[in-house]
Amino acid sequence: MDLGISGKRALVTASSKGLGRGCAEALAEAGVDLVLNARGEEALSATAQAIRDAHGVEVTVLAADIVSEEGRAAVLEAAGQVDILVTNAGGPPPGVWSDWSRDDFIAALEANMLTPIALMQAMLPGMMEKGWGRVVNITSQSVKAPIPALGLSNSARAGLTGFVAGTSRQVAQHGVTINNLLPGAHDTDRIDALDRAAADTQGTSLEDVRAAKFKTIPVRRYGTAAEFGRTCAFLCSQHAGYIVGQNILADGGGINATL
Repeated sequence: MDLGISGKRALVTASSKGLGRGCAEALAEAGVDLVLNARGEEALSATAQAIRDAHGVEVTVLAADIVSEEGRAAVLEAAGQVDILVTNAGGPPPGVWSDWSRDDFIAALEANMLTPIALMQAMLPGMMEKGWGRVVNITSQSVKAPIPALGLSNSARAGLTGFVAGTSRQVAQHGVTINNLLPGAHDTDRIDALDRAAADTQGTSLEDVRAAKFKTIPVRRYGTAAEFGRTCAFLCSQHAGYIVGQNILADGGGINATL
């Protein structure tokens, strides 16, 4: 399917690895020029070159901490006005509700709520002026079904979801859509590290840990960054102009809910 976005320009944050990279690669496959950001320069540069070689699109990179004001300003300056914005950031650490301080919550809000909001506030006016734009925020399945150990993430991402619910309906008349894409467990470096840690803690094998996890997922496997990325690319396409303010699960059916 031709997504109708060849020649558009996209900013994808936290895109050197994992789901962010999957989104960047899928957009490049559709002919979109990219501005990629992550903190690690080596991995970011390697990803950018791989995408250039595979798809022949223009790729601009800037290694910076998107959560900091300085880093975000540098990324926005390098990006200029884009047609597509994909926001992504790693989640805060797990824990117990009684352990988290006010500073912990502020840090979570900065990374997983206030940073994507700031990026949207920077890009939405230009999109509205052009009469076309796409925003996809990578959040988490925990927005639909909170995960007790991820209270910091639950809180921050719920706040972002509320912002998007209202804002998306204000900008839609200008040809701009905003949606959230909610991943479950995907086969990325992060899930691999978590599974290996669980195997060490439980004194069992990595295969046994994954077999147990797969039983909780109706499709009986982890998702891939590639299929997640292509879902993101569809939401950024010309065909998704009537999808507004939605929270779309990509979790293999793991969240057992009617709505």
